[in-house]
Amino acid sequence: MASGSDVVERPATVVGTVGAPPARRWLVPLLLVVGWLLGVAWRMWLSRHVVLPIAHTDEDSYLNTARALAGGPGGFSSENDLLRRVGYPMLISPAFLGDRDFADSYRIVQLINAMVNSALLPLAYLLVRRLFPLRRSYALLGAVVAATLPATVFYAGVAMIDAVMAPLVVAWLLAVHRWITRPAPLAAATVGLSVGGFHLLHSRGLVIVAVHAGLVLLLFVRRRINPSGVLAALLPVLALALVNEAAIRYLGGKVYLLGDNPGGGTVQAVASAHGVARASAAVSTQLWYLVVITFGLAGVAWAAAVSELWRPRHDDAVRWTMGVALVVTVGVAGGASVILAGITGKPLDAIYGRYVQMLAPFWLLVGVGVLFTAGRRVVLHRLAVAVALLVGGGAVIAARLAYVASQGHSLRYGGFSAPELMVLTDGWRELRPVVGTLVGIAGCLLLLAAGWVTRLRLPVLGALVVVNLVTMQVIEQRIVRPFVASAAPTPEVADLGVRPGERVWASTGVPYILRFNLSHQVTWTDVRWFGDRQPPAAAQVVFVRWAPGQADDWDGAASGFVRLGGNPAQHWAAWRRS
Repeated sequence: MASGSDVVERPATVVGTVGAPPARRWLVPLLLVVGWLLGVAWRMWLSRHVVLPIAHTDEDSYLNTARALAGGPGGFSSENDLLRRVGYPMLISPAFLGDRDFADSYRIVQLINAMVNSALLPLAYLLVRRLFPLRRSYALLGAVVAATLPATVFYAGVAMIDAVMAPLVVAWLLAVHRWITRPAPLAAATVGLSVGGFHLLHSRGLVIVAVHAGLVLLLFVRRRINPSGVLAALLPVLALALVNEAAIRYLGGKVYLLGDNPGGGTVQAVASAHGVARASAAVSTQLWYLVVITFGLAGVAWAAAVSELWRPRHDDAVRWTMGVALVVTVGVAGGASVILAGITGKPLDAIYGRYVQMLAPFWLLVGVGVLFTAGRRVVLHRLAVAVALLVGGGAVIAARLAYVASQGHSLRYGGFSAPELMVLTDGWRELRPVVGTLVGIAGCLLLLAAGWVTRLRLPVLGALVVVNLVTMQVIEQRIVRPFVASAAPTPEVADLGVRPGERVWASTGVPYILRFNLSHQVTWTDVRWFGDRQPPAAAQVVFVRWAPGQADDWDGAASGFVRLGGNPAQHWAAWRRS
């Protein structure tokens, strides 16, 4: 049984133990390297069936931009001028160097994702050891739990920026802790580079940039850093913002944008009491979701972070790191809710967890550290807060769903919004907040046992790893494979005899997912779209709708085209101008 404060040893500043025998000194680094390699292999195995994009239109935007950055043809992007970012396309652009099929390039993108995504394991170990006096065995297994979270792993198999966000969050907060501990210019620059990376990657990085600016100002006012430290922290952010602009200038018109800049719709969405209530409900849903998918650990961590701000139990570096993470969590959840509420033309989401998923591993690690180093009474209080968040959040979500249903509407749900929640709650057709709350409470009970009984800690952490592995397997079978089946056009473009060098256009009459994936297989030029029945004169090959017996079936014989083939069941065909 654990007693009082379960502090077992001081955290090491390096991954080994000073003065330990050589074999023991290298054991942890060796385990982390092996774990990273296994993580890469596991992620590649999970994505073995994904040979074409399944997350449209985000993947299409990143892939077309990456190809253009590598010197190839461009294409469309669903981004807009105001929030356009090129960091992730820059990362995956080497996949498009040389002359190779799109399927090969896409597999290289998945490998890049897997390598970066798996780096979460060693980063998580370093973070939890830096923040808490935790045994190496607990830290290692806790890092494995964080590194196998479906909220992080799920995106490694597709060309989406979310594959790299969670490791970057942990690396950034690790750098923040180091900077507060030793406020040297090099540490400040490291934090600045991490924040600049967020800005280069995605518009949600604007929240992190704002928090970073506030942190720098606060540290300067409190005389914890000098002017050189301010410059070291801010100049890398400015430099990477300029890199983003330079890359956009380099691309020129090769990538044409289809997205609209946020405008009046975003303001109007929250300009009333009803809009504020709706956005608040969306924020509550995202926070509740984080608590559920971390088995209650995020709630434990938030309770500890708030308590740390008022009554510090650790050093200043831990306090400041938790405070920064807390502000970012609320800021990202709030910003996402406001932006998504302002998008017109499609229904609101019952839940959209994608933007806050990157924070799940950090809060899980903090939760583990709190449970395994605090006394019994503190553990009980923290878990009580987590249960209250689960019950309160579940009640808000249930009330929101009931209200929307009473108005004769429904909220969008499914797919990429919260895949692991669908598995954990068996909620394949609708969001089930009551079941999600019960799942979270069950996790809290397990954590209570692990917090109080030392010998149960490793088994409980091991059980959480197993839950993560099984959840990802179910996601792969029940979500990923059906997406692949619906997104893959058959036959392939190369099998129809479409030749490199031919100018290819696509009709908007072709189902949009198939239209995108047909276009990706044309690697030598960007495939433009045409909306009327007659393709432009420049088109040598066209992808058009094939729907025998229907009014919108396209017959190109009268226009001098010869059909190469296609798939009437999928409603597309390729025609060549004769």
